[in-house]
Amino acid sequence: MENIIIRQLEQTDNKAIAQIIRNSLAEFGANKQGTVYYDPTTDDLYSLFTISNAVYYVAELNGELVGGAGIFPTDALPDGYCELVKMYLKKEARGSGLGRHLIDKSLQWAKENGYTHCYLETMPELRKAVSVYEKFGFSYLNGPLGNSGHFGCDVWMIKEL
Repeated sequence: MENIIIRQLEQTDNKAIAQIIRNSLAEFGANKQGTVYYDPTTDDLYSLFTISNAVYYVAELNGELVGGAGIFPTDALPDGYCELVKMYLKKEARGSGLGRHLIDKSLQWAKENGYTHCYLETMPELRKAVSVYEKFGFSYLNGPLGNSGHFGCDVWMIKEL
């Protein structure tokens, strides 16, 4: 790909990444209650990710923000577990390997920061993402872990780091 930069989220990225997340969910008909679409923290991810045991990466393609992914210590997860969160890309950036790069960088950060497992929640509407998670070695769970507050997600997956 052309000029790609993967970097940590900055406060000035809040509006653009919130728009990418919501547009992606709407595109796949997944803009429903109980998802990040309606989560007020989506509008200020920078503040959400200022805690020390979390990180959020954004991807720039030719100077334009095109997506992001993060690691978060979701409430009530077992010790050593983190959650891969808010992994979204603009339509024109999908299929380029950029999503895999963001996931890989996020999982590497989680491992380097002492996490032993990575959990994620998604939904069937996001089939393409689910297939990418499978390729990363995530396996299915029968129910949710922790307390993300995203009751609209009904696909739960886990990976040992």
